[in-house]
Amino acid sequence: MALFSFRRDNAPAATGVTPEVEAFLKGFSMEVMPRTAEKVEDFRAILPKGTRVYIAHIEGTPIEDMVATAKRISAEGFPVMPHFPARIIKDRATLADWIARYQGEAGVKQALLLGGGVNTPAGEFDSSMQLIETGLFDGFERLHVAGHPEGNKDIDKDGGDAIVMQALKWKQDFANRTDAKMAIATQFCFEAGPVIDWVNRINAAGVKIPVHIGVAGPAKLQTMIKFAIACGVGPSLRVLQKRAMDVTKLLLPYEPNEFITELAVHKAQNPDFGIESVHFFPLGGIKTNATWATEHGGASGVPANQA
Repeated sequence: MALFSFRRDNAPAATGVTPEVEAFLKGFSMEVMPRTAEKVEDFRAILPKGTRVYIAHIEGTPIEDMVATAKRISAEGFPVMPHFPARIIKDRATLADWIARYQGEAGVKQALLLGGGVNTPAGEFDSSMQLIETGLFDGFERLHVAGHPEGNKDIDKDGGDAIVMQALKWKQDFANRTDAKMAIATQFCFEAGPVIDWVNRINAAGVKIPVHIGVAGPAKLQTMIKFAIACGVGPSLRVLQKRAMDVTKLLLPYEPNEFITELAVHKAQNPDFGIESVHFFPLGGIKTNATWATEHGGASGVPANQA
């Protein structure tokens, strides 16, 4: 398989790529699952060197499959960040076993800690904070936590964000006393305005952990709407619903151009704005998303401040 020809930092940007978007996409990350990763023959052929690859752990996926995927992608030269969903982990011994396997077999040094999308915990853990409190992640170089710009009704059942905000403040306190680099990796959204408001609001509340904004990669509109509903995407779902009403656009794939451009311009105009990076959910396929990202300027790999 021929390798993708990546643009070097001093080469001209791709046609139509603005400096703002190119800077914003620098250091993007990608999320995969064992079954989707199997479809990629060689990640070196589609992703820039150094791209962080998250490995989502869906309930029911054997830990053996998770570790094998991490080992394979790590061997291809990419930093891997497996998910640790609290509510599917039975107990401390299970958590310790998972960590030992990831570290021993795949050299994992990074982790995304989250509550997980199941209603009833499998055991003693219910939140990422409880995972952190075990001390088992001490020594990890990076610990990311989940963020929800449009709220999370699994946590704040009244539709507000009081509990989520309290949890973010707790994580900020932890970030202040840990040597691990931290970031908030968010659910994907489709409207820039609410995201900007949310980032500014958590920053004003004292939460300064850098945000890695979730972005849905290119996909068929019907696919996008299905995943958005299943993942609990909030008000910004109306962007897709409005598009679905336009017959001329119904059969065209959704691409995140407008969403990313608005955020990129805002970041360029406000350098201290809290979004540090883009995290892609490749709903239309890993290769499709990787190609879109690199063609739009995201071929520079992970910046030094995120290594």
